[in-house]
Amino acid sequence: MPRFSVIVPVHKVQAYLHECLESVLGQSFSDFEVIAVDDRSPDASGAILDAFAARDRRVTALHLKENVGLGPARNAGMARATGDYLLFLDSDDTLAPGALQAVADRLKETAEPDVLVYDYARTYWDGRVVRNQRAHLLARDERPAGPLDDRPELLRLLPVAWNKAYRREFVERRGLTFPPGWYEDVPWTYPLLLGARTITVLDRVCVHYRQRRRGSILRTTSSRHFDIFDQYNRVFAFLDRNPALDGWRPALFGRMTDHLLAVYNTPGRLPRSARGLYFKRCSVHFRHYRPQEPADRPRGGVPGGTRRLLVRLGARQVFDAVRTVNALRRRLRRLGGDAARAAREACLRLHYRIQRRRSLDPDLAVFAACRYGGYGGDPAAVEAAVRDLAPHIRTAWITTPAYAHTLPRGVRRLQPGSPAYWTALARATYLVNDVNFPHAYRKRFGQVNLHTHQGTPLGRMGLDVQGHPAASAGRDFARMLAHTDRWDFCLSANPHSTVVWERAYPAGYTTLEHGQPRNDLLLRADADDVRRVRAVLGIPPEATALLYAPAHRDYRRGFHPPVDLVRLARELGPGHVVLYRAPDGHAGTATLPEGLPDTVLDVSAHPSVQELCLAADALVTDYASLMFDYANLDRPIVVHAEDWTAYRAARGTYFDITAEPPGPVARSEDELLDILTTGAWRGTGPAELRAAFRARFCPYDDGHAAERVVRRVFLGEDGGQPAALPPERRTPAPAARP
Repeated sequence: MPRFSVIVPVHKVQAYLHECLESVLGQSFSDFEVIAVDDRSPDASGAILDAFAARDRRVTALHLKENVGLGPARNAGMARATGDYLLFLDSDDTLAPGALQAVADRLKETAEPDVLVYDYARTYWDGRVVRNQRAHLLARDERPAGPLDDRPELLRLLPVAWNKAYRREFVERRGLTFPPGWYEDVPWTYPLLLGARTITVLDRVCVHYRQRRRGSILRTTSSRHFDIFDQYNRVFAFLDRNPALDGWRPALFGRMTDHLLAVYNTPGRLPRSARGLYFKRCSVHFRHYRPQEPADRPRGGVPGGTRRLLVRLGARQVFDAVRTVNALRRRLRRLGGDAARAAREACLRLHYRIQRRRSLDPDLAVFAACRYGGYGGDPAAVEAAVRDLAPHIRTAWITTPAYAHTLPRGVRRLQPGSPAYWTALARATYLVNDVNFPHAYRKRFGQVNLHTHQGTPLGRMGLDVQGHPAASAGRDFARMLAHTDRWDFCLSANPHSTVVWERAYPAGYTTLEHGQPRNDLLLRADADDVRRVRAVLGIPPEATALLYAPAHRDYRRGFHPPVDLVRLARELGPGHVVLYRAPDGHAGTATLPEGLPDTVLDVSAHPSVQELCLAADALVTDYASLMFDYANLDRPIVVHAEDWTAYRAARGTYFDITAEPPGPVARSEDELLDILTTGAWRGTGPAELRAAFRARFCPYDDGHAAERVVRRVFLGEDGGQPAALPPERRTPAPAARP
């Protein structure tokens, strides 16, 4: 029989589940079992649990046949538990290192109490770790374990299940289980504390309580918050069944009142139409459970104050008015500092506000890419598919005059910052971008935002670059997340990207794991298309073309090609052409060596990177995400990873590209030249690496990704997860020189 049974209910947490389980399995104290309950999770959580169970015999994966909710899922885990003590851990939280050893030591030195209460710290997306504000209530003293009468202050702690260890025999003897519904911790926590004969505390942070920006049930706008009334009914029904505990009514009444009003006062929890009814229910509960003056030894009086009087009287309008006045005072103090900044663009902002009062145009879609660069990327592929599949929708593209020539005929150009630009942002029903729209843009009800990103990530993105100063310098993560909150749909090319985006950009969007629309061209082009692109670029028909596309380095100022292009061209010799493409943002600014031969073509300014892929017979790169696109062509890829250690330390990466590469890996320039000049980049070995890489990162790139996106977002068709042609059955564009 293990010492601890750690019960982990799991539902839609694939982005955090690995970290949660690793925090348990990596504990120095090893005498435990983990019972992970898959509450019919629709994401990959169930598969993750099975993988952990196969890896570690201490893990039991329990798959429920239907979604039952957090409380019943915990009950299912308890029914399978065999440990001396029960611990609960939510699947997006983690155990602090050494937590189980500290709990085990404290239980032993306090003679096996019924309940041990330990501390937690809130962990935020920006890296902050803030200990529980009431940690002083757990300050260690020499008092032996005893009933709640000895520590009544524990009722002031957050009523949650996951900050305690419970003796399993005690829980079973009391017959306590979790009820269904939200706020299920309330009728579990209070009866257990009241019914325990021995309680002790541990003054140590044992749980890191993740503060998710979006996705937490209790932060969701829903009428399910009304469940809190039923949960407190259960608490007071417990008191009715146990008259000896009646002296606790005043304290529990105070906790209930604070909790009910916290839900009412927290923005975004209650639907606007339900706030009046909720306040009435608060008033009913207040009057029903308000205790009379206790006859003997009260354990906490009834907190007074104006707001409780207003609740008892049911005076919602006065209650709200008092809150509004207090909020207005705070806001006026803040506005003083914003006045000067707001005045600078008053005219355009006024225009924008006026346009926002007009109705949305249901047939207008606005597109942008690469910080208002030319027509390209996933937004361009989606825009073209919209014109083909939804011709009733008018499309407009935001870009400067320098890129006007890239727009297809019939696509309106919008000048960034112009009145027409702000009109379009105010009135368009559909907005598509691979970066973000300006901070001044305010999404309207009914507008649909599709964010496409810029490819499959190798280097860390979004919140994940925190802790990497070279990559995060100058980033405003709060503003980034405010922009993320505007997304309705987030495009993902593969399961790897899906998990990354959910963690790096946490928000309430719907992920479309549909493939990369910009890569449709690579699967639909034919030999004539390849010849046409090569002719435009000036590549001789008989030449072997290598596309060299290095990545940006966060730890370097400016950009210099990591490979000596003059030497590369000389070593390759006649019959070869090198297509050099600088990283995004460095076209025209990268320092190129003097004396470049004619066989090195700087194609950094070419508007379509997909056309460059079609033209190239092989790709040479280091860490550029272009490798994930190029893999669709099933042509050779060579990875030049000379500074892999420095790049990984500065940026952070999601996996080791040198261990799971799409082709041969060169650790130096000499090794790279040897691979390219000896033909080592061809053959069976590199082909097998490409196939595995393509299967992992290109599962949906079958030439129809843009169509799937348009049908889902613009035409409202939702057929579930799309079926895609397997990579081995696809026919990509042929290379000019196979």
